[in-house]
Amino acid sequence: MSDELVFYTNPMSRGRIVRWMLEEVGQPYRTEIMGFGPPMKGALYKAINPMGKVPALKHGDVVVTECAAICAYLADAFPQAGLAPEPGSKLRGPYYRWLFFGAGPTEASVTNKALGFEIPPERSRMCGYGSFSDVMDTLESAVTQGDYLLGDRFSAADVYLGAQIGWGLQFGSMERRPAFEAYAERIAARPAAIRANEIDNALMPEQKAG
Repeated sequence: MSDELVFYTNPMSRGRIVRWMLEEVGQPYRTEIMGFGPPMKGALYKAINPMGKVPALKHGDVVVTECAAICAYLADAFPQAGLAPEPGSKLRGPYYRWLFFGAGPTEASVTNKALGFEIPPERSRMCGYGSFSDVMDTLESAVTQGDYLLGDRFSAADVYLGAQIGWGLQFGSMERRPAFEAYAERIAARPAAIRANEIDNALMPEQKAG
């Protein structure tokens, strides 16, 4: 596709994940900074994302929201970047597994813990992620199988789930385990991750001043 990529974001949001993914993809894109409050909840933007939240991506006539979905879409739209295993390959299953593990159990368990929601042990079967400790143990196992979630191959799953681990360590919402720290440090050193952080960090004063 040759249609323009338009990225709707705010530097103080999960949009930082998509910025990193866009930098990994290496295709030109235009950024639209959305302010929190009325700009994000207004009719113009809600025509893009009815949730009134960022990030969102517009690629020609295609609109994609939700970080994991955007990462997966970009990986498939620009296969030359090598950020997703080929459909039908043995790595495709683990790739999907960790993308959706990030969007489901990781996101839910970390958010619930941060908000002080405690799942009673006898009700854990009702909860999709079981328990916070289950999720942490599973993540630790995942990041110790190799340099990346797919072993020696970096993918969009590392962008999405790796960003969550990095934030969890930074803000104290995840347990500070050596395996998490080593993995987060490794992927944060990628040139695209560094560029993405520099871009969003440079936008922060602009947002505060506005």
